[in-house]
Amino acid sequence: MTSRSHVHTSITSGERNAHEEFRESIWEVPFAFNQYFSIVDCGDRIFVLLAFLCLQSARAGRKEMIVRCIRSPLALVVLLLSTVALFAQDTPVGPEGTQVATDKTPAAATNSDALRKAAQNPVASLISVPFQNNNNFNIGPHERTQDVLNVQPVIPVKLSDKWNLITRTILPIVWQPYPSASTGGEYGLGDLNPSFFLSPGKPGKLIWGVGPALVIPTATNTILGQGKFSIGPSIVLLTQPAHWTLGVLANNVWSVAGDGSRPAVNQFLLQYFINYNLKKGYYLAWQPIITANWEASSPNRWTVPYGGGIGRIMKVGFQPMNLQLQFFANPVRPAGTAPWTMRIQVALLYPKLTKEQEKMIMEQKLKQLEQEQPKK
Repeated sequence: MTSRSHVHTSITSGERNAHEEFRESIWEVPFAFNQYFSIVDCGDRIFVLLAFLCLQSARAGRKEMIVRCIRSPLALVVLLLSTVALFAQDTPVGPEGTQVATDKTPAAATNSDALRKAAQNPVASLISVPFQNNNNFNIGPHERTQDVLNVQPVIPVKLSDKWNLITRTILPIVWQPYPSASTGGEYGLGDLNPSFFLSPGKPGKLIWGVGPALVIPTATNTILGQGKFSIGPSIVLLTQPAHWTLGVLANNVWSVAGDGSRPAVNQFLLQYFINYNLKKGYYLAWQPIITANWEASSPNRWTVPYGGGIGRIMKVGFQPMNLQLQFFANPVRPAGTAPWTMRIQVALLYPKLTKEQEKMIMEQKLKQLEQEQPKK
């Protein structure tokens, strides 16, 4: 088995600055985490801490430095400091009558189970803004680490009583190490990937959506994108019996314009998703993404991962969120690509509320603020 204990020991001056910046920012975790998230219950804290570390580390711009820092005792110290600070002021998520999106507050337009199922449905009438960070480890002969942060807002538009249009846009922010060098790489935007799904406003047991998928060449560097405008069909099918969400999303795009010196694009994507919902907003998730590059030779055509993880629908204050942590192995993959991946996702959820429901939630917020006031 390949050793993971030595990423690289040679660090350039730029990487050293990034390394130091990350070390400085990581010490902010226990204090900022304590200040802003003290209202979060114990079961949620590991999710929020992982997300916070991910966002803080982005400031350094060198995710390979993160791997080194996380492997050091420093990360363990930060984790312990954060946990101690949070347990010292272990307050409930929300007192009786002040919670959002739970069975006790119909004013939130839905209960927690309905919100969880809507969050797991790619074509639900739910605005969400996921931030999905993917670390792809041990790339190339020097075992480099690629990082892709996908900002992917999902916005439903009601066309009529019978039809909805769901827009799903993926904007990748990429750190791409040079594959043949032990240091250095490029950081910037990747290609924009919008998809549009036409879906029934009142679906039956089988929920579906169909429409075009596009790839727009917005990459800020040639190694961060394909340099082609591509388009093709996309479809999503799912069903949600009892505690389950079972579905598949697939598309295939072909290049139709772009830089003539760049290779043609003909690529396939399939993501099957299996979620099993547990108590208290938790769920188990299996959501690997299978891809095929039809222009590549047979040994380098497919990427077939397997794996999964855990997620939870929770609240930070009154903001519903969907948090996930998943790990994937890639036993079938092109030469030189990552053998395994870690995915952390934080999604902000915005359930649709009526004017009356908004008024009731404001009253609940005021009630919670009154209960949080220190007694004189």
